[in-house]
Amino acid sequence: MTIQASYDQWSKAYDTDRNITRDLDHAVMQQLLGGRFESILELGCGTGKNTALLATLGDTVQALDFSHGMLKQARQKVQASHVRFDWADLTTVWPAPARAFDLMACNLVLEHIEDLNFVFAQAAHCIKPGGQFLVCELHPAKQYLGSQARFEHARGTTLIPVFLHHISDFTRAATQNGFTVERLNEWWHADDDPRKQPRLVSFMFRKALP
Repeated sequence: MTIQASYDQWSKAYDTDRNITRDLDHAVMQQLLGGRFESILELGCGTGKNTALLATLGDTVQALDFSHGMLKQARQKVQASHVRFDWADLTTVWPAPARAFDLMACNLVLEHIEDLNFVFAQAAHCIKPGGQFLVCELHPAKQYLGSQARFEHARGTTLIPVFLHHISDFTRAATQNGFTVERLNEWWHADDDPRKQPRLVSFMFRKALP
């Protein structure tokens, strides 16, 4: 099953399934973000789990996803005049204006995209100089042990195709496209053993000024 079809199928149950990775990601967003932003671009908004938070921080929010099922759930969840949802395949040119956003957020998405350099090149095109790019992803240490996005349904378990990215792959793609690394954090859920590998890794990148 393709990545897109998998998320279409998962969309109705995504918010109600027990998913501590999803819940930890949302907690990370709440901890790392504050203040006000003129314009926010969200990459891979899913069911709007983080869009509602971003809507409280941004004067305008554009949220992108390539799963029609996920977008349907997000539009029902977040109904605000300053929030816009658009279909987009993040592996092709994004339907977003150049140098328009002072914050971009990408959560639990890049494991499904092989070419990180393309993503960071598009981010550099769309974000304002001095703007921030928050990325939060499944920690590669979890992937080394075989963890990947999956969901249970009546017919069994669906494993969603993923690509392995090392932490150095993120930082290399960022620096090659004009970003600096301002902050890097590793995160454990309360149910995790803190003596073992982290569940998530987050990066706060900033686009260089001219």
